[in-house]
Amino acid sequence: MPRVMLNGTVLAQSDKTVVVEGNHYFPPSSVDKSLLSESKTHTVCPWKGTASYYNATVGKNEVNDIAWFYPHPSDKAKNIQDYVAFYKNKVEID
Repeated sequence: MPRVMLNGTVLAQSDKTVVVEGNHYFPPSSVDKSLLSESKTHTVCPWKGTASYYNATVGKNEVNDIAWFYPHPSDKAKNIQDYVAFYKNKVEID
């Protein structure tokens, strides 16, 4: 079961992830949103649409733009709407 950790704290865990372009997108219900806060960052993917980002805080450690999600994806990416993916270089994924 894919699991995302930051400094030993689980941010997300699910056996129902969707893999897109090598990234595990976690269902919203499997993400500990109490550790996340919305970032002001947004980027645009040509086929998925506009992504929004999360920052994470574990203890005194805050990591900006650690994860992203598509609140209003294109029709081609509806299967990952609101699912959360994490930057592999900012977290541990196993």
